[in-house]
Parts: sequence; structure tokens; C-alpha cells
Amino acid sequence: MSTYKPPSIFTSRGWAGIAAALLLVMVIAPLLNMAVPEGSVFHLSDFAITLIGKIMCYAILALAMDLIWGYTGILSLGHGVFFALGGYAFGMYLMRQIGTDGVYHSTLPDFMVFLDWKAYPWYWAFTDHFLYSLFLVVAVPGLLAFIFGYFAFRSRIKGVYFSIITQALTFAFMLLFFRNDTGFGGNNGFTDFKRILGVAIQTPEMRMTLFVLTGIVLVGTLLLARWLVSSKFGRVLTAIRDAESRVMFSGYDPLWFKLAIWTLSAVIAGIAGALYVPQVGIINPGEMSPANSIEIAIWVAVGGRGTLVGAILGAFLVNGAKSWFTMAFPEYWLFFLGAIFIAVTLFLPRGVVGAYRQLRERMGKGAAGEAKAAA
Repeated sequence: MSTYKPPSIFTSRGWAGIAAALLLVMVIAPLLNMAVPEGSVFHLSDFAITLIGKIMCYAILALAMDLIWGYTGILSLGHGVFFALGGYAFGMYLMRQIGTDGVYHSTLPDFMVFLDWKAYPWYWAFTDHFLYSLFLVVAVPGLLAFIFGYFAFRSRIKGVYFSIITQALTFAFMLLFFRNDTGFGGNNGFTDFKRILGVAIQTPEMRMTLFVLTGIVLVGTLLLARWLVSSKFGRVLTAIRDAESRVMFSGYDPLWFKLAIWTLSAVIAGIAGALYVPQVGIINPGEMSPANSIEIAIWVAVGGRGTLVGAILGAFLVNGAKSWFTMAFPEYWLFFLGAIFIAVTLFLPRGVVGAYRQLRERMGKGAAGEAKAAA
């Protein structure tokens, strides 16, 4: 009989942090945006709400990356494709919701009318149904990840070779979606969204609903991820990361563990993309660029891979800095991003959270040593 007892998902301090995050997202932010007058110093602008909502989507994506890289040791440089596919899946519904309000007043999207399409392609069937679009958000990136991962992991492709293949995957999809004949808007992608479930996207109520929903999904994803890595399943994942050969000799087949977390990670990335699109107002093939996938890895590295909270922190730090730099010094942003990556690699190999934990350990040992000397 097994005596293993899974550790608590969070300490009391961690649960207090979760409660504080939910209070901030569900109560404080909406009040500061909708109840506080615009002239007040405490007013949270619509721009700030949209920016924070976008970064929370990135934080969900960073959690997906941390599960596969931080806890399983598989560096994906193609998670941008799962993020974008989730965005496109929900974007198809948003395009159908435009109805005849487009430039050409047709039931077809403007880009299809411009390209002289006469009807929707078969894969657009039923995309005018909200629940079916949610199914596509989960199914499309999940199915692609399962098929790709099965053949890759069965062939025991790992390390830098796996990273290169995932980068090739996202680059191939980017080139495919750039084509006008694929039915996904080509270079321009999807934009000019009007409604969700018949409610205008631009209304303050819908904007805040999307913001709150994104915050709840972020907290829910963190809880799910923490539960997973604290379970026996998570222990096997970390064992695969540290010594995959020993896991095989112990009677476990790493294929199915890696495939399960890989597919789940892709699904989480797709959900993040679906939440991202209505808040930002556009989805195009640029989201699949290899550079975007590399950025995701940088967020996790900056915050601290294998920590979960670090992934969220890294997404907020890097994208917050990016937002400021692209407005203040737009021509220097890429240099700044490169400098961050180099600095983290050289001086913070465990990321911000890892460095903080190291500092606490040293302070604790120092305090214990002083107490022992005094005794």
C-alpha cells in the first residue's frame, strides 16, 4: 500500500495571495475603472485594463510553457502556433458575429468578399455557434499537439533537436496562414470584431467581463498547474526532466507522460489565445512568428522556470517593460530584450523567483548561524 501523501497545493500565504489576486481582478480593478471618475488619480483607464488583460493572457501562455519546459525539461520554441490557433478558432466566431456590418455589407467577411469568395469554406461550418467555437479553441491546438508530439516523442527526439523542430512547425504554419487562399485573412488576419453573444465588444461591460474572465482563468490555470506538479504525475514529470533513462528503467513509459503534458500545455496556450483576440482586437499570422515563441521562453526564464509563479511574474515584467520601451524607445526594444536574456543567463540562471529563494535561504542560514554562535 502506497504511503505517498501529496503536498499541499499552497501554503496559507499562497492561498492568501490567490484570494488577493481574485479580489484585485474581480472587485478592485472594475471599481477603479468603472466607478472612479476619469479625472481621479485612482482611475484605471481603459487602456490600462486592455494592457493588463493582454499581459494576463501572456501569463497563461507562460504557465503553459513552464509546465512543459520548467517541469518536464522540454524546451518548445513553437508554442506561439498553439496560442495563435486558439485565437484563430475563436476569431472565426467573432468574424461570423460581424454579420452584414462589414464594409461590403455581406454575410461573408470583408476579406472573402474582396477575394471574390462566394461561400464559406467547409472548415468554417458551425463557427457561428459560440459553444462550437469554444470546442475548436481546445480541439485544434490539442489535436495538433497530440499528433506532432506522438511522433516526436516516439522517435525520442529531444533537446535542441526538438526545439528546432517546434520552431520549424510554427514557421510553417505562419507561412501557411499568410496565404490568402487558406481562408484566414492572409497577412491581415482577422480584425474589426463587433460582438460576442450579441453584445458589443467595445462596451465597458464587455471589456470588463473579458478582463475578469481572463483573471479567473489565469488563477484557475495556476491552481491546476500547481495541483499537477504536486501530484505523482508531476513527480514523474520532474524525474523525466532530471533523468529520463532512470524513469524508463523504473518501469514508466515517458512517452505518454510527455505527450499528456505537451497536449495539455498546447490546450492552455490555445485558451490564452482565445482570450487574447477579443481584447486586443486582431489576430494575424505574425503571432506565429518564431520570434514570438522565443519570447515566451524568455518570460519563463526571467521569472524562473519550474516555479509557476515565476512564469507569471516574468510575463508581467517583460511585457510591461516592452509596453514602456516600445512607446519611449521603440527602435531599441529588441536590443533591450536581448540584453534581458543575456543578463538572466549570466546573473540570474534561476530567474527572479529563484534568486529570491536563494537570498532567503542564505539569510535563513545566516540567522541560524548567528543564533547558534550566540548560544
